[in-house]
Amino acid sequence: MKFDQAFQIKVPASTANLGPGFDSLGLAVNRYLTLQVEPCNQWEFVPQSAEIADTPTNKENFIYQIAAKVASIFSCELPPCKVYVNSNIPLARGLGSSAAAIIAAIELVNELCHLQLTNQQKLELACDVEGHPDNVGASLYGGLVIGSHRGSEDTDLIHVSDVSFDMVVVIPPYELKTKDARSVLPTELSYQEAVKASSISNVMVAALLTKNLELMGKMMELDLFHQAYRAKLIPEFNSIHRSAKRAGAFGVAISGAGPTVICFTENGRGKQLKADLSLEFEGYQVEEVSIEKNGSKLTTLSLHE
Repeated sequence: MKFDQAFQIKVPASTANLGPGFDSLGLAVNRYLTLQVEPCNQWEFVPQSAEIADTPTNKENFIYQIAAKVASIFSCELPPCKVYVNSNIPLARGLGSSAAAIIAAIELVNELCHLQLTNQQKLELACDVEGHPDNVGASLYGGLVIGSHRGSEDTDLIHVSDVSFDMVVVIPPYELKTKDARSVLPTELSYQEAVKASSISNVMVAALLTKNLELMGKMMELDLFHQAYRAKLIPEFNSIHRSAKRAGAFGVAISGAGPTVICFTENGRGKQLKADLSLEFEGYQVEEVSIEKNGSKLTTLSLHE
């Protein structure tokens, strides 16, 4: 199989959990993984940004590894490509870098093999790789997603585009691997604890959808699923939490598996929150981010672009 039309794949980053929405809530944010794909006589990945400077340039690249697995499912042979990769999603920081790469790989196979997959099919493939729908769903659909993955071809997801608030992320200068963040979680909760944790999550989702931001923030702080355990791996979490709340944030949560901490505030207050937190956390990346309402997108290009 050959192709002669260059194309671009652009996938947004994501934050997940939002407190008690563990492995089920995801929100796309305005950082991006971008692939520019051209015909070539062999597979080559060309990193074009500092975030991914050390990633493999051959078939060992994570994107190719996922693409090859997906292609094998459909008995599809991938034609060799040169892929220019640009990303401003920090690796292993809780902003969905691996989920964005998984979605990009699925979009790559879909285009190269002319599969014409639906978004539901793409989601199911992504969940089989990632294990849960929060980050991959947000990167695929954009906006807010609320999902449940219970096994192959058993994934349900609600996509919500009508959510609005400002966000500021505080990104510590170290990585936290998802497997390490999961290793500190309990293997089980008692029935009573599970009921309580579920009720907190349910109320937070309802507060989010009804735009009751104060209640949403309160439920974030009552999470019983993961934050209390993972906060021990993020020494500055408590100080960021205190500073953000003092500066007017209605909610503070660990972004994904961490170590990034995401702070939520009302529309129009993000710039001031960023300024306040930047003064207190020198040496950290403190950035205002916004909700990306659009999910992954493929655009055809001229080979001369």
